[in-house]
Amino acid sequence: MIQTRTALLAIVFIVSFGATCNSDDVNQPDAASDAPPERLVKLSKDHDIWVDPKRKLVVVDGTVALRDGALEMFACPKGSKEHESIVAVNSTAQLVHAGLLAVGAIAGHPVQFDPKYVPATGTTIEILVLWQDDTGKHKVRAQEWVKDAKTGEVMKQAWVFGGSGFWTDETTGEKYYHADGGDLICLSNFSSATLDLPVESSQANDALLFSAFTERIPPRGTKVRLVLIPQLKAATKSDAPADASSKSPSSVKLLEN
Repeated sequence: MIQTRTALLAIVFIVSFGATCNSDDVNQPDAASDAPPERLVKLSKDHDIWVDPKRKLVVVDGTVALRDGALEMFACPKGSKEHESIVAVNSTAQLVHAGLLAVGAIAGHPVQFDPKYVPATGTTIEILVLWQDDTGKHKVRAQEWVKDAKTGEVMKQAWVFGGSGFWTDETTGEKYYHADGGDLICLSNFSSATLDLPVESSQANDALLFSAFTERIPPRGTKVRLVLIPQLKAATKSDAPADASSKSPSSVKLLEN
């Protein structure tokens, strides 16, 4: 397991000195190609995750894992919670966390339940989904793939960078990142989530608030690219609950290209 401080220092060094960036790399992605985005900084030789130091965003590749039913996650690391996540990414949650820190996002705190409910806080993270099929290239906001289970409308909430946490194996002394167990981009509140919704959202099976917007999601196995864009201008350590209807200039540009 990569130790937190060592991994983060290495990533910050790579981001600072390792590469130059081209703004067209994310504007014109080929989400169905095995080729990595050109001139982005790859964070791990074993995982499909990059950062763009110039544009302050994180790019991670994955596949569609689920298209229907109630959801607890939007995205999970591959090999964890694909049975309740729309996307399975080819990266650990810890690397996503480190990548977000490296481009300036601020981790707040995960949701708290005791003695009372306190929503997750942190930098608001805009998420775009990119893929291609026989009809061409596609780009949507992640919310477009999720609907309110009661109203059937597109999810309005945006995610915040709660930051999960670590636990230490008392036998080996090794530290493990909670969200590597599956809780990367959550729709139900989890204290282990890297990204969570800053609103009360039950994880009980009979009270899940969100479900997959099946008609909008491509077939299972489709290769997708997630682009995580920290909303840095409005970010504070005490972020108020976020609404996905507010877009930064960077996210608007990405959507319109």
